[in-house]
Amino acid sequence: MTGVVAIDGPAASGKSTVARRVAAALEALYVDSGAVYRGITWAALERGVDVHDGAAVTQMLAGLDLRFFARDGAVVFSIDDREPGDAIRTQDVNNAVSPVAVIPGVRIQVVLWLREMARLGPLVMEGRDIGTAVFPETPCKFYLDASPEERARRRHREMVEETGIEEAEVDASLRRRDKIDSSRKMDPLQVAPGATRIDSTAMGIDEVVSTIVAAAKSDA
Repeated sequence: MTGVVAIDGPAASGKSTVARRVAAALEALYVDSGAVYRGITWAALERGVDVHDGAAVTQMLAGLDLRFFARDGAVVFSIDDREPGDAIRTQDVNNAVSPVAVIPGVRIQVVLWLREMARLGPLVMEGRDIGTAVFPETPCKFYLDASPEERARRRHREMVEETGIEEAEVDASLRRRDKIDSSRKMDPLQVAPGATRIDSTAMGIDEVVSTIVAAAKSDA
């Protein structure tokens, strides 16, 4: 495979699991674009930068030494020679990443960084604006979705053992995130022109993965 497979969709639609397996099947590198926004958020929190101050976050961004490299079938990164690892998945980062991700200066820079990753080899990249803003020219664009109720059930299963959270709370959180993603002024979440839309509500992971792999190979 050459080029980029773009997989967009809302939270808890199964993008991460599907994209990892598609990347393995196609012998490409998996990219979680959201991890880059989380990395920036982590860096802001580490430095005491107000995540609601767009100018301050953008200024911080200009001074970051962010480097990408391939490891174990995925693209990972370091910031100022430190790999944040699981630190980008903490609750503090979860609570702060949304305001960071809507800052125009951040989005512009992240798109540039994500495009640079193509030099590492073929990519399967998942996110919310990959087919619309990052690689709109790729012929392999997919929009993975599921009903709000199914997405809430999936996310609840992931979180309940660790947090004890109620499914209704998860559902409300996902709906808030959907509203933020779809209504932001810059690069809102939407189905990219030419993208294949896949409703995974009643589909198993294997079926979704095989559908995308077959389509990607036919476009190669």
